[in-house]
Amino acid sequence: MDIKDQVAIVTGGGSGIGAAVAQWLATLGAKVAVVDRQTPAAISIAEEIGGIAYACDVTDATGFELVLNRIVSELGEPRICVNCAGICPAAKVVSKTGPMPLADFEQVIQVNLVGTFNVMRLVAHRMCEAVPLNVDGERGVIINTASIAAYEGQIGQTAYSASKAGVIGLTLPAARELARHGVRVMAIAPGIIATPMVQAMPAALQENLAAQMLFPKRLGSPTEFAKLVQHIVENPLLNGSVIRLDAGMRMSAN
Repeated sequence: MDIKDQVAIVTGGGSGIGAAVAQWLATLGAKVAVVDRQTPAAISIAEEIGGIAYACDVTDATGFELVLNRIVSELGEPRICVNCAGICPAAKVVSKTGPMPLADFEQVIQVNLVGTFNVMRLVAHRMCEAVPLNVDGERGVIINTASIAAYEGQIGQTAYSASKAGVIGLTLPAARELARHGVRVMAIAPGIIATPMVQAMPAALQENLAAQMLFPKRLGSPTEFAKLVQHIVENPLLNGSVIRLDAGMRMSAN
């Protein structure tokens, strides 16, 4: 798919990886809808790239449907959707204060997994009804964000790892369902990316994480994630798979 002039929805687009994806797609000529719970952040990125900001909680079924209708009205039918919205709190199953509150686990699953599915199902519905873009009959591509924690979750990551494993688990069956409509589904499982949250960690911790990379021995950049998004969109043979973006890192137990 040629990215130029296509409508791209980026959730979590107000910061971190999502912001980088929104910025990169805009440089390639896409019309970008920046969706984020943090309205000022979304507006800032949208103004920078010439896109439009939309305030929305991805777990809100009705709320996102209304936002999607606005996107279609203001920008056009979505052809690219990149789900980057997510949270990453750390908590042990059992800590000194007792068992993890069930509500804490549920919140992570709700945002990272249910929120991703909510956006995917509604955007896919619009894509399935759109006019094909090329001789292959391609109508759109959805890229979800997983994590290497889905494979090698560390202590304190039970909720986060479970949520991202769910994202991986839905990739192939969703791709199989949507294939007849010309809609592709992919997932990216990033390692440690130098987002503002990671960069706020102590320098010694960042160095320890970088040392676990095979090559190159450094944290990934959000732009490198965005460039992979570009390649997935442009390469029609990428479908139903999860790509690790981690410099060969395999996380240890701690």
